[in-house]
Amino acid sequence: MKNFIALIKREFKLFFQNKVLLVLFLGAPILYGVLVGGVYKKGKVTHLPIIVVDEDRSPLSRQLIDMFNDGEVIYVAKVLDDAFKANDEAMKHEATVVVQIPKDFSSNVNYNRPTEVTLFVNASNTLTSNYAMMAVNVAAGTMKAGIQIKAQQKKGVPEFVAAQQYEPFKTTIIKQHIRSGNYLYFMLPGVLLTVLQQVMMLGLALSFSSEFEKGTFAELVGKSQNVFILILVKILPYLFMSILIYGLYYGFSLWYRMPLHVNGTAFFWTTLLFLAAVSFIGILVSLAIPSQLKATEILMVIATPSFILSGFTWPLSQMPDWIVAIANMIPLTHYLQIFRTLIIENGSVEFVQDAIWGLGWIASITLILSIVLLQWKISKIKKDTPIKQTV
Repeated sequence: MKNFIALIKREFKLFFQNKVLLVLFLGAPILYGVLVGGVYKKGKVTHLPIIVVDEDRSPLSRQLIDMFNDGEVIYVAKVLDDAFKANDEAMKHEATVVVQIPKDFSSNVNYNRPTEVTLFVNASNTLTSNYAMMAVNVAAGTMKAGIQIKAQQKKGVPEFVAAQQYEPFKTTIIKQHIRSGNYLYFMLPGVLLTVLQQVMMLGLALSFSSEFEKGTFAELVGKSQNVFILILVKILPYLFMSILIYGLYYGFSLWYRMPLHVNGTAFFWTTLLFLAAVSFIGILVSLAIPSQLKATEILMVIATPSFILSGFTWPLSQMPDWIVAIANMIPLTHYLQIFRTLIIENGSVEFVQDAIWGLGWIASITLILSIVLLQWKISKIKKDTPIKQTV
């Protein structure tokens, strides 16, 4: 029994001596609790932008627009005279619903002629599109009730009877992009790209740290002291293997019949930028942390909450600013926005300029830091160990 207790004490001692494990075991639950709690703190989405195409431009259509703005869930980001640039404006303002009020809407309602308000719903984000769509329906339904009840009361119909007889105009909902509302189509791409980021980071976390642990870094430097070549040879195998992963993902899209539209050139270059940003983060951590285990543990802390923080499911606009700042330092946040716009929504590059700049900054900063750190490591080992240059 004494031996058993001694062994237990020994394990506790080893646990508290491992600072990384201590931080992960005790700090990760606190960190993730604060992050996830901060992300979903509001509990509901509010102040979602919508676009209104007002072809009628009448007092009644303006009243409907005012009713959209009166609620807490949605607000009118832009009012257009026609639907020519409605889709572009929706992408620009990240609006999930475009409401089209037809010409002669007011006169048709007043003279009891058939008319309808059309809702074009971007279903690529199931959560926000449903919230915005319901809010628009509530506002339209309230107006319907008010118009019909007043009309019936003028005819002498009692108010309680009139309240049950209203349909002055119809509301038509047209879902776009993920039209079926299939939750698999919404979730699968985000989860798979999160996995890709994670495996890339974890793989590259071992790139230099394994050299340090095995004592082969001097041998590597003996083959080449050019930091650019050393970094390139470390990341190229992973870039080539990522092609196979993308091929696998494309196979999944065919297997599950996912309606994806690939904008080849733009998506290729932004994907390359994403992989570069992820790779340089892995290289930087691998250089900074000479232990393979500790390097992978640190990158796991970064990679694990990235999907929640990315804004793919819960919009960034609903998160506190300090969480958004953290999310913007993770490549996945920017890449999922690019993926959604270019592939799911079939948009153009101009709508993802900020995301491209975000990836560019992450890649540039981590590359510069990696170069500086690697050059310092090379200089240090050259002083400590005579290096024989090999070809």
